[in-house]
Amino acid sequence: MNHRKEAPRPDVSAVAALDEPTRRRLYDHVVRQPGPVSRDEAAETLGLARKTAAFHLDRLADESLLDVVYERRSGRTGPGAGRPAKLYKRSRTEVAVSLPERHYELAGRLLAQALEESEATGEPVRAVLHRKAHELGAQLAAQKGTDVFALLEGNGFEPRYDGDAIVLGNCPFHALARDHTQTVCGMNLHLLQGVLEGLDERCFQACLEPSPGHCCVRLRPASPPPAGTR
Repeated sequence: MNHRKEAPRPDVSAVAALDEPTRRRLYDHVVRQPGPVSRDEAAETLGLARKTAAFHLDRLADESLLDVVYERRSGRTGPGAGRPAKLYKRSRTEVAVSLPERHYELAGRLLAQALEESEATGEPVRAVLHRKAHELGAQLAAQKGTDVFALLEGNGFEPRYDGDAIVLGNCPFHALARDHTQTVCGMNLHLLQGVLEGLDERCFQACLEPSPGHCCVRLRPASPPPAGTR
């Protein structure tokens, strides 16, 4: 059997970069400062060689943990003012890693959108939530442009075949689904129905079939149309 070797996820790589003690000290120093920090300032404060500080700061920037900006620290402009200094500051990129994979922010956005639209239109919250989840599933399918198994795998559902069906070994909304089962599992069902529709995947249908150790949704082979219909 061939096992596909996947490249590390960017967020995992970013967190791994902070495992190096000197790099972590530099990161902590930069993000605690009120303004951007130069290589010389960081090196002097932490007692490092400038080359060492520069190497680790650039690695943090490569991982999108820090942003790079260029400013003239002398305050002078025009000829003779010198080259702008390379400075580092906290990145706006948010990095989060969870094992198993969770997507609570996605669930939170859907629930907030449903509540706001329901208040504005009078449509029941659950109906709006199901529609928004379905739309998001279709959007994910359009963005990824791949097959359903790969899309589910890429979004943390841990799919695997069980005969002709696909079971999902992980629920990205596990804690929410445990405490608010009907709401979250219904949202998840419509999300995956949207994925199937967006991929024009007619071989499977998403069904609610909760079972221990699995996501509440299972993809079963689609029922064939009744005889005489198209």
